[in-house]
Amino acid sequence: MSKHDFNKESLDLHAKYKGKIEVVSKIEVNTTDDLSRVYSPGVAEPCRVIAKDPSRAYDLTIKGNTIAVVSDGTAVLGLGNIGPEAAIPVMEGKAMLFKKFANVDAFPICLNTTVASEIIETVKRIAPVFGGINLEDISAPRSFEIETALQDIGIPVFHDDQHGTAIVALAGIMNSCKVLGKDISDLRIVINGAGAAGIAISRLLRCIGIDPNVCIPVKNVLVCDSKGIIHKDRENLNTAKKELLNYSNPDNIKGSLKDAIKGADVFIGVSVANILTAKDIKTMSENPIIFALANPDPEITPGEALKGGAAIIATGRSDYPNQVNNVLAFPGIFRGALDCRAKRITPKMKIAAAYAIANCVKDPDREHIIPKSLNNQIASKVAEAIIKAYIKYQK
Repeated sequence: MSKHDFNKESLDLHAKYKGKIEVVSKIEVNTTDDLSRVYSPGVAEPCRVIAKDPSRAYDLTIKGNTIAVVSDGTAVLGLGNIGPEAAIPVMEGKAMLFKKFANVDAFPICLNTTVASEIIETVKRIAPVFGGINLEDISAPRSFEIETALQDIGIPVFHDDQHGTAIVALAGIMNSCKVLGKDISDLRIVINGAGAAGIAISRLLRCIGIDPNVCIPVKNVLVCDSKGIIHKDRENLNTAKKELLNYSNPDNIKGSLKDAIKGADVFIGVSVANILTAKDIKTMSENPIIFALANPDPEITPGEALKGGAAIIATGRSDYPNQVNNVLAFPGIFRGALDCRAKRITPKMKIAAAYAIANCVKDPDREHIIPKSLNNQIASKVAEAIIKAYIKYQK
């Protein structure tokens, strides 16, 4: 464990710099001729060109390399609904990571509304400036409604809390299977947490395989929420949870989380801290895989999971092996989407990204199933996979 007081250090850093990003001009303006080129009268010509062909905005403006990071501040990290102003530091950080790993320019857009229809309308209205929209820290189930409603606005809209987590987790499960000699399609997987990430992971597990002719979905997935296993006889399920039953819990099993994990091969937690013990892990199958991704404190600590016989353990933390971090996914996904001018991020593109991330670990072992988060080579590999998948399946 680190001896740093990262809370204090982070606060001091933010106070010193008054935020983490800034706008920097690409062109020096030192003479009147310079001014005439970048502004009036010369700027009128690119305006005329774009007016005739709006797609030229990708070539002549920031649109071709700029992402809006949009949040309403309702589900920020593990802090919950803290509001748009308090969400700014996280969205700034996201913008920094876009630039560092994929040379994508990004800007935080924190909205003073939690009404889904207003967020949808706002994103539609700001879309002309951007080449893509990264939805961030918007609470479920509104996040599903918002993302779905924005899929046809002409640029990719991607809710990273859903798909980024799902893609990196899937990459880790793929490599775990390589290490343990398991067949991913035969796994019995329990997901605890039926919010944005949990539902996205469930959806992705049903469509593994880039080629639809060799799709190998996981056949046995159970999803739990705070009330236990989601089954067909449960009342008051929201739309997203009802949809889960189309591809999870095929035997309509009922009970608690502890009932669900008995005999399971994999536990994926995207929920709350300290809900499992070593005794619970012992009820799972031989050599179980544990992805305890709650932040800052996992559903079970690696030490406790090892006591229970866990073979492979991943968390969301950087101070343990096998960190599941969205930064492995979103920079490369948007880099690729911008470069091929994709209109949306499809399931096949997400699966392609997961395979690309998994393949970046050349010789996986129990403590190395996921690339290091600061690996600068991942984004380019993911971008390449995104472009190939888009070209193959969209055209």
